Amino acid sequence: MMRKLFVCFLCALFALPALAKNPQVELKTDLGVIRVELFAKEAPATVENFLAYTDSGFYNGIIFHRVVPGFVVQAGGFTFDFQRKETRDAIVNESTNGLQNLRGTLSMARTNDPDSATSQFFINLVDNTRLDAKEDQAGYAVFGKVIEGMDVVEKIVREPRGLYRKHPSAPNVPIRILDAKRIDVGDKTIANNTKGE
Repeated sequence: MMRKLFVCFLCALFALPALAKNPQVELKTDLGVIRVELFAKEAPATVENFLAYTDSGFYNGIIFHRVVPGFVVQAGGFTFDFQRKETRDAIVNESTNGLQNLRGTLSMARTNDPDSATSQFFINLVDNTRLDAKEDQAGYAVFGKVIEGMDVVEKIVREPRGLYRKHPSAPNVPIRILDAKRIDVGDKTIANNTKGE
């Protein structure tokens, strides 16, 4: 009897589909490394877009140009001297994917036009659920989560700001992403904990 149960267990185990591993990206900054997991199933267009920028080297050398304590840390558009980088075409808004703007999640920055996001993204410093999509309006699309390095994000928040009149929320000493690259996730699968319960 035990042997039959064991055989049935093995058959069921091998019949399960392989768990797809979410891609991960490492952002090496002036203050340390931030590692993020990207939710390709929930936000396919956004993740594809973010990885295209990553793979092309676009994010290398850009700065965290907007730091708002208790709200967000934003990057993805400017060099250290506040020159705006040329971007790819805007992408479709995926804010209705069921993910929420919780602390540590990555979302796309955009203008008032819901489908205007290009390269800029932000990391939520607190639960910003007011940024989520509502029945009658688009939100800000969550597409990833910091899985290592929130302490580095908090270091960025503690940097003095206010030196630049046109960019008052930028750190006085530019904090750069020195290198952004995909990393091999190996056999490690990390749970997606960004859905509201």
